[in-house]
Amino acid sequence: MAAIENTYREPTYSHWRRPRKAGIGTLGGLATAGLFVGLIITVICLFVGGWIAGLVAFLILGVALSVVSVTDKHNKSVGERVFARLAFGSARRRRANIYRSGPLGLTPWGEFQLPGIAAGSKLYEFTDSYGRPFALIHLPSTAHYTVIFGTQPDGASLVDPEQIDAWVANWGGWLASLSNEPAVVAASVTVETAPDSGARLRREVESNIHDDAPDIAKAMLREALATYPQGSATIRAWVALTFSAAARAGGKRRTADEIARDLASRLPSLTERLESTGAGACAPLNAQELCEVVRVAYDPAAARLIDEAHYQGTPVDLDWGEVGPSAHQADWDGYRHDSGHSVSWTMTGAPRGHILSSALARLVAPHGEIARKRVTLLYRPIDAGRAAAIVESDQTSALTRASSTTRPTARALVDARAAQATAAEEAKGAGLVNFGMVVTATVLSARDLEDAVAVVEGNLGPSARLLLRRAYGSQDSAFAASLPLGLVLPKHLRVPEEIREAM
Repeated sequence: MAAIENTYREPTYSHWRRPRKAGIGTLGGLATAGLFVGLIITVICLFVGGWIAGLVAFLILGVALSVVSVTDKHNKSVGERVFARLAFGSARRRRANIYRSGPLGLTPWGEFQLPGIAAGSKLYEFTDSYGRPFALIHLPSTAHYTVIFGTQPDGASLVDPEQIDAWVANWGGWLASLSNEPAVVAASVTVETAPDSGARLRREVESNIHDDAPDIAKAMLREALATYPQGSATIRAWVALTFSAAARAGGKRRTADEIARDLASRLPSLTERLESTGAGACAPLNAQELCEVVRVAYDPAAARLIDEAHYQGTPVDLDWGEVGPSAHQADWDGYRHDSGHSVSWTMTGAPRGHILSSALARLVAPHGEIARKRVTLLYRPIDAGRAAAIVESDQTSALTRASSTTRPTARALVDARAAQATAAEEAKGAGLVNFGMVVTATVLSARDLEDAVAVVEGNLGPSARLLLRRAYGSQDSAFAASLPLGLVLPKHLRVPEEIREAM
């Protein structure tokens, strides 16, 4: 009898990289140009003012270059860290880090308006071609519209590795297809874990208990209702798609009604393709569901009240002007909002080398030390027309660095091979996507904050092989970015993204 040999091996994934601009050493193109201009000025000062003037100009040039070229492990330069400190200090002196809303606040009409970068957002509700209501968020400051899908991920438990590999492949295909979707500028995936109040289980069980059931069966169910919610958790996931108000670059900005008519016919196909990625049953969120999600994020204590209201059949009627916090205070390394205390981190380094499909399993799983945790993956698809030019330029820069010396470093050689692999995959039809991650941990008491920070920085982050950096000075903005609101962070920076990349 011949033995059956299973030769299947779980696939690994890699080949993501941070494109680097052509320049000398760690300097980008703009900084390299500044270096040559500074050298010219130094030479002029040397001939005109003597060696003292030349030495002073050379020292000034050295200090300026060190400010933009000396970076830490998170790729943050001295200048960026100093600018963040100065910006936060200015905001604290102006008390811009403190927010009060409601009847005693400063918001118009006494509303509980969302703070920070989401302050100007507006919420609409429309119906797609399947008759499903969907919420549409409009952010006038960036001319973006966002639609949110609620998903029910199948999970990887008791699932064949081949099926998981197919889901990952379909997810990659779905991301690649976004570059061909008209007006799509960003996408995000948010996975939230929170304690389960037990109200949904109670409603489900009590609605199915038959009056003629045996007493022992009823007693067993009541005991399960009393004990199961203790220590249990609920996991929810959302996918947000952000669209530009202009159908094409330089085009006329469309209104919310025009965007909604366009999306009404596109949402069914988007949700159908999303279901093939392992997202499970997928449907757009309506306005009320989205209001509940945002309200609970800023006031975690409201989750139990909302669950109880649904259990009792009492309608919950929240408006977009009622979902923001009544008060918040953004500190340098933390964020206080209503009944919650939160800390947010941003990913500054993706896992190196090859990883498995289960790399983020522990990071997104519930944890007993953290009351509410959100892990949000941010994607910005790159237009297919620009993708080829980007990968070719990156490949040229990497090869130049590797061949510019007779003894290139191992990092330079690996970087060159990765750039070549990326260019080859793009040439075969693969999409190009910028991605990032925001992790937010929320607790109900300030005493539990240190434990939550230790769990994320000392356990969950390293287990996923991620390099996480606390969002110093921008805790309120990072918290908003972790919500399924479709915020595109580079559009809210004071320094334009193009200049930051060129440095």
